[in-house]
Amino acid sequence: MYLKVFLFNAIAIAVLMLLTWLVSLKKKDVSIVDIVWGLGFVLVGWVSWFMQPDKTLLQTGMIACLTIWGARLSGYLAWRKSGEGEDRRYGAMRTKHGDSFPLVSLLTVFILQGIVMWVVSLPLQFGLSSSGRVVEEGVRNSIFFTAILFWLTGFLFESIGDYQLARFKSDPDNEGKVFDQGLWSFTRHPNYFGDFLVWWGFGVMGLALSAELWSLIGPAVMSIFLLKISGVSLLERDLRERKPAYAKYVEQTNAFFPSPPKTD
Repeated sequence: MYLKVFLFNAIAIAVLMLLTWLVSLKKKDVSIVDIVWGLGFVLVGWVSWFMQPDKTLLQTGMIACLTIWGARLSGYLAWRKSGEGEDRRYGAMRTKHGDSFPLVSLLTVFILQGIVMWVVSLPLQFGLSSSGRVVEEGVRNSIFFTAILFWLTGFLFESIGDYQLARFKSDPDNEGKVFDQGLWSFTRHPNYFGDFLVWWGFGVMGLALSAELWSLIGPAVMSIFLLKISGVSLLERDLRERKPAYAKYVEQTNAFFPSPPKTD
């Protein structure tokens, strides 16, 4: 059963990424890939869901959490991008590669993100396509509702953090300033920390429903990306270069895991 689900989801992700790439060529804007990131996981979840004929209540809860998370993330990123051009990182790639950029973007952005999406979504694929009854009911329910707490805490961190930062940026007087209030006074990246908890929530949900330890590969890979590759590490370098006041913020506030701000 799992192999069939894996194959169908790989095809669904490939089609989604190919279509997004074609749209990016027409719009000359690769950064639209960020908008489909959350929706891609929702697509994987619903493909897995429809392939499971005997759905359980817990699986209904999992697909609901996934849909809420993915819709909010993609909706927020679409709103934030409205009226803006291509992300400067992709613009730099476009300048560097010239005429070969369309192919380079297909390979290094869209195909690469599609592969990562498939791997990270393993807890969704296992959890939503499993019979859901392979773990003793009491144990399964306890593990699943613990995962819900992880997911809910992460979702609140991510959505509230995004809201607070968007409100700060909406004031033109704050241009170039560093936001260090609300959740941003406890961690320099509450949205990334929230995403971290959301994915560990999904990982534990997948484990509870399928008893497959492979479900934990998804959140583990996502954690590496958030902490070391495309999340905190990449953004920190950019902010340190653009905002001189960011150095003081770094001294006072934890990079990732929340903690009370340090005093001078």
